[in-house]
Amino acid sequence: MKKACIFVENMYEDMEFWYPYYRLQEAGFEVITAAPEKGITYTSKHGYPAESDIAVSKVNPGEIDVLIVPGGYAPDKLRRYPEVLELVRKSYENGAVIGTICHGPWVFISAGVTKGKKMTCVTAIKDDLVNSGAEYVNREAVVDSRIVTSRTPADLPAFMKAVLEEAEKK
Repeated sequence: MKKACIFVENMYEDMEFWYPYYRLQEAGFEVITAAPEKGITYTSKHGYPAESDIAVSKVNPGEIDVLIVPGGYAPDKLRRYPEVLELVRKSYENGAVIGTICHGPWVFISAGVTKGKKMTCVTAIKDDLVNSGAEYVNREAVVDSRIVTSRTPADLPAFMKAVLEEAEKK
C-alpha cells in the first residue's frame, strides 16, 4: 500500500488539510498526519481539530510516496522545525511526490527545494517564491519534477488530480 504523509500544525487551512487527506484515502493510500509532536490535537484557522499520528522526526522518508503541506498559517510554524525541512528534502530525494498549496511553499522554500522549479502559491508569498529561485506560474496547479503546487482552496480539485497523477508514475 502506498503511504502519504500530511503535515499538521495550528492554524492550518481546513480544506487544504482535509480534502487531500480524504482524497488520498479514497485513492488507496495509507495516510498519516505528522507534526512536531505525536498525539497532539492541532486546531485549524476555523477551529477544526486534527490529531497528529506521528512526530515528524519519526517518519521514515524512504516509506513516503506522497507528502503534503497544507496552507493557512501553519506553514509559517512548520518551516521553523529542522526535522520538518529535513523530511521534505529527504522525501523528495527518495522519489516522493511533494505537494503544497497556498502559504505551504514557505516550507519548501525553507527546505531548499524550490530553486529552478516552476511553482505557484497564494499571491501574498509570490515574492518569497521568486526570491528563492523558483519561477512563479499563475495556474491552479503547477507540476515540476514531482513537486505539485497550487494557489488557494478553490484549486484543490486540480491540485489533487495532479498529485494523484504524479503518484501513479511512481
